[in-house]
Amino acid sequence: MTMGETINGIPVTEEQLQAWADEAERGYDVEALKKRGRGRPGRGAQPSQVVAVRLTVAELERIDEYARREGKNRSEAIRAAIDRLAP
Repeated sequence: MTMGETINGIPVTEEQLQAWADEAERGYDVEALKKRGRGRPGRGAQPSQVVAVRLTVAELERIDEYARREGKNRSEAIRAAIDRLAP
């Protein structure tokens, strides 16, 4: 292993690597691994897509102001605008 390797700023030791290898050799509960853990909740039955959009500073300010006024986050404000354009 390369000297100085870290995970989240914590040095990874040879002992830790051996512990991970031992755990892997014992096997994992696949069903437990498939269960959804932390992260953003889904928005429906279908997976959501992330779409990159370039906006000017002024456009972002307008979106953020609308979001504050309506008690929404930025993503909710953008989705609400889309719903108004194409219900």
